[in-house]
Amino acid sequence: MAAAIADQAIQGVLLGGLYCMFALGLSLTVGVLRFVNIAHGDLIVLLSFLTLAVCTGLGIHPLLSLVLVVPLSCALFYALQRLLLQRVTGQNPLLVLLITFGIAIIIQNGLLQGFGADTRKLPGGALETATWQVAPGLYVGILPLLTLLTAIVMVWLLDLLLYRSRLGARIRAASDDVAAANLIGLPTPRIFAAAMAVVGATAAVAACFMGLQMNFDPASGPSRLLIAFEAVVLGGLGSLWGTLAGGIVLGVAQSIGGEFDAAWQAIAGHAAFLLIFLLRPQGFFPKY
Repeated sequence: MAAAIADQAIQGVLLGGLYCMFALGLSLTVGVLRFVNIAHGDLIVLLSFLTLAVCTGLGIHPLLSLVLVVPLSCALFYALQRLLLQRVTGQNPLLVLLITFGIAIIIQNGLLQGFGADTRKLPGGALETATWQVAPGLYVGILPLLTLLTAIVMVWLLDLLLYRSRLGARIRAASDDVAAANLIGLPTPRIFAAAMAVVGATAAVAACFMGLQMNFDPASGPSRLLIAFEAVVLGGLGSLWGTLAGGIVLGVAQSIGGEFDAAWQAIAGHAAFLLIFLLRPQGFFPKY
């Protein structure tokens, strides 16, 4: 039993990399733009369908399709912020919640009309079944391992962007005090739109890896949003590395819970979230 639990814990850490990808964009939205994007999960699902269309239409691997999907996603998120969300950014948070909720409903119904209710999965080829023997009797999938490593690289790159670049300094200045940023001449609407484009890039990568490892359908968005939200809260608002830690905690809890009973897999993750939230409501590494 101990060996089985240890194996599930390792699988949970790998799963946590995928959950971190779900949550990174939401962490940036909450930490930088200071609002909760209810449509975040549905946008990821939309990008999964876009990735499916690109790799099917061009006959390329989903990972290669990111060359096209990431720029398209950045443009979509940039336009979404600049043309719609910017009008209510910094105002009543309820307005943003209502608008993003409306976007989520539009995406779900649009995907249902365009693709139907059937579940889909991205074709991963040999990568889906490739494994690496870590120890005698212990194997890890190459794809989950690649997902975790990619998530770590994404967190590192975002940390460099926010704290080691001119754009990051502008984003943080505009986020801390919009009025002061406007007074010194910073183009805050363009800065926030650029931040949203970065969110779009993370969402595109998350959508690709999600589609490679999980089935998805037009109604999958809310469950992805819930995972992302829990990972962000566990990690601490505004903390990128905390988001990675939160995703890993959720992944480990779900994997170990599923070892005892498949029905406990999702419940174990939510239970771990509630327990940790009660003990440490500010999260592991809060920035705010």
